[in-house]
Amino acid sequence: MSPAIVILVSVAALLVSFYALHRVTDQYFVESLDLLAKKMKLPSDIAGATLMAIGSSAPELLTSLMALVKGTQHAGLGVGTIVGSALFNILVIVGASACVRRATLTWQPVVRDLLFYILTVLILFAILRDGQVTLVEAAGASAFYLVYLIALPLWRRVLPYKDSAEDLEQEPEIEIPSRFKQLEIIVWSINGLFTVMMPNLEKKPHRYLEAFALSIAAIAVLSWVLVEAGVALSTALGVPGAVIGLTVLAVGTSVPDLLASVMVAKQGRSDMAVSNAVGSNIFDILIGLGLVWVAVILVEGGPILVDTTELESSVVLLLTTVAGLAALLLARRWRIAWPAGTVLLLTYFAYVGYIVSISL
Repeated sequence: MSPAIVILVSVAALLVSFYALHRVTDQYFVESLDLLAKKMKLPSDIAGATLMAIGSSAPELLTSLMALVKGTQHAGLGVGTIVGSALFNILVIVGASACVRRATLTWQPVVRDLLFYILTVLILFAILRDGQVTLVEAAGASAFYLVYLIALPLWRRVLPYKDSAEDLEQEPEIEIPSRFKQLEIIVWSINGLFTVMMPNLEKKPHRYLEAFALSIAAIAVLSWVLVEAGVALSTALGVPGAVIGLTVLAVGTSVPDLLASVMVAKQGRSDMAVSNAVGSNIFDILIGLGLVWVAVILVEGGPILVDTTELESSVVLLLTTVAGLAALLLARRWRIAWPAGTVLLLTYFAYVGYIVSISL
């Protein structure tokens, strides 16, 4: 098969998978977690940093797992997807949220999430510095996520603050522009398939655990398609898999996060938008990588080798951006508006240009 056909088929598979992932994550997986959050009566910032983050990060987690299942030589694809997604979340999601509405953030949860995120990135940097991941390192990363979960309610008790919303917000619908109506047959097919497979949680909310399990299965299958298409695309283009993960897969799996966060920011819930972006990153790195690494190392019986050539600069940028964001918010007394948002967005576009340029 010629490289041009491989590229065309791979891109088509990626686009269809991205949309299908959005549908199953938004309409079923996040909604089942929403029902769980309401039953547990979680405050919105804690729900955003945990259940909403877990729901919107499921594609990254399973993409990382499928990349390693395909072979440890593809570990860079999974790591690249999560590192690239983390950069997208901080630079684009927080930046876009700041551009749509000026806001003064509640500093207590923001400080908590940024502090744990900085520690998380330092853990990732320490793990990847020698190009291999050991069982102790992977288990330590996973254990640190438990520390984060324990700290969520304790932090609120020590530094009390008013909740900014009452429940978990669902993601908005993606509408197809009129000039792309020929794609509706694909959209209808995907939506129809999920309608047959999944329980209707609006009419039968008590079946949320069933919806949760079926969503995991669907996300796993779609993540496998993403990995296969990503590997094929990287081979056809002659670029490392980590580059495809850092750019194409990272953006595709993070678009639902962007839509959800911009929507809640427009509603004046910027705290929740920031908590979702940062909480997603903490989950992605500590569980999406850490827990997956633990499972693979136990099965394979040895450390995982990761080519960090294209990842080192991205991890450094990850640490620099979150430290810069924290300094900016502190200097602005926790106010964020379009000038800061524009800087974050331009930084992301410059980063993508740099990654693409060094891979050519």
